[in-house]
Amino acid sequence: MTISERYRKLYQDLLVFSQGFQGEDSAETASVPQLFEKALGELAPFGEAVGEIPRIRLEEKLTPVLLKSHSVLDRARLLLDEGGEPDRAAEVWELEQQIYRLLNDL
Repeated sequence: MTISERYRKLYQDLLVFSQGFQGEDSAETASVPQLFEKALGELAPFGEAVGEIPRIRLEEKLTPVLLKSHSVLDRARLLLDEGGEPDRAAEVWELEQQIYRLLNDL
């Protein structure tokens, strides 16, 4: 799978996961949907254009975006863990690992 395909898959996985929070508002995890929106907002500008970025410039363009998204997801994971939702926190951890693997391959 190419970097562009993996980037798009990551975006789709985040989108699908974030839709699972629709209509849920516990006090501890109330800000998690906004954090996912922020992470998606970071990734969105390159969603379609990622395939058009020359290979030599991928690292320069995508690294800051991926690091910001990872940071936001990490906050969401901690909130979920503290809010008593370890299963969802583990799923967010898997999304974070996708970002790490993508960063390593850049």
